[in-house]
Amino acid sequence: MTILIVILAIFLVCALGVPIAVSIAVVALVGMLLESGDLALYNAALAIYSGAVSFPLIAIPLFILAGALMNTSGISRRIIGFTSALVGFVRGGLAMVNVVASMFFAEISGSAVADSAALGSILIPEMKRRGYKAAFAAAVTSSSASLAIIIPPSLTMILYGAVAETSIVRLFVAGVVPGLLGGFMMMGVCYWAAVRYDLPRDGAFSLRRLWLAFREAFWALTLPLIILGGIFGGFVTATEGAALAVLAALVIGFGVYRELDLRLLVDSLREGIMQTAVVMMLVAASAVLGLYLTQAKIPQQMTEQILALTDNRFVVLALLNVLLLLIGMFLHGAAAIILVVPIVLPLVREMGIDPIQFGIMLTLNLAIGQQTPPVASVLATTCSIAKTDMMTVTRANLPFIAVLLVVLILVTYVPAVPLSLVHLVYGG
Repeated sequence: MTILIVILAIFLVCALGVPIAVSIAVVALVGMLLESGDLALYNAALAIYSGAVSFPLIAIPLFILAGALMNTSGISRRIIGFTSALVGFVRGGLAMVNVVASMFFAEISGSAVADSAALGSILIPEMKRRGYKAAFAAAVTSSSASLAIIIPPSLTMILYGAVAETSIVRLFVAGVVPGLLGGFMMMGVCYWAAVRYDLPRDGAFSLRRLWLAFREAFWALTLPLIILGGIFGGFVTATEGAALAVLAALVIGFGVYRELDLRLLVDSLREGIMQTAVVMMLVAASAVLGLYLTQAKIPQQMTEQILALTDNRFVVLALLNVLLLLIGMFLHGAAAIILVVPIVLPLVREMGIDPIQFGIMLTLNLAIGQQTPPVASVLATTCSIAKTDMMTVTRANLPFIAVLLVVLILVTYVPAVPLSLVHLVYGG
């Protein structure tokens, strides 16, 4: 009962127009005052400080900055050119280009909103010019952009790893197979739609064109190798990999492509600071909420109540997915992680569910939430670029959402899908 009151109170305060981070903090502080008196406020201040200085969280502003630098230094445009030469010759190839480019972009920025904004601004107008309906162009851009939080490096996984005190690198490894599955299945949907609606090809395949595009995009394509190779190879941590991404983007933007200048750098820094401020406000709020939940023993109470209803692992997994899907529809990813993870993690551990597997389940649910109104942050971004309404795009987006649901079911009930690569790399 207490957890329901907490969640409803947070939604009520949000409905009054209060920012989500402030809403979470206010409800948590009021709960602490009622539970333990004003002395609890001293602990709240310490919790905020200790939560905000967590080393893994430094990766978030760095990856955000790396994504912003990509948008302004010609890296995104060259990745699109290479993927167009690679798969554009297939019927409906420009839609597949969208998916493949998102998979490349995901390996650098880790942000679905950055992905949709960077690639959508280039690909959606071009798809419309070549005869694709605006709703379909927005749908494929939006859904494929959500691969950015599944394929490593992922800002969602970094935040989950920090809150759940779980290995971020192992989360990255676990996201590889589900991310690739989702990408290839989305390409299959693109081909099905191309045949059904007689979508155009993007010219004939040409080895010469592919070679020229590869040569032009070579330095852009080294970014995923530098970042993921360094992290998975054990040479750098996820946080150091994020710093490496920024450094590589600066070197390529200034020294190789020479499209980055001081004005664009300042704009990128400003964008990175604004996005980071929002996330860190949520992190501070999460520290207070986590402290209150711990003191009130709410997670333990919820675990006991659910286990009193059922101890069937499959039913519990289904209930967790329903909860996460609903939360993802109404909250942005960072807020959802901060609200849900401290509550459900004791249940996850009690049921013997691997926290890495649960992290990928959470990530996929949030990816679906980015595509389902009313919040649908990524969908809203692509609708704005395509100049079409959200409900029309949502109808066109249903097959792509179905792909994400299929991957979610596989991750939930076939643990080998997310964990086989983790076990291969780390043993166990």
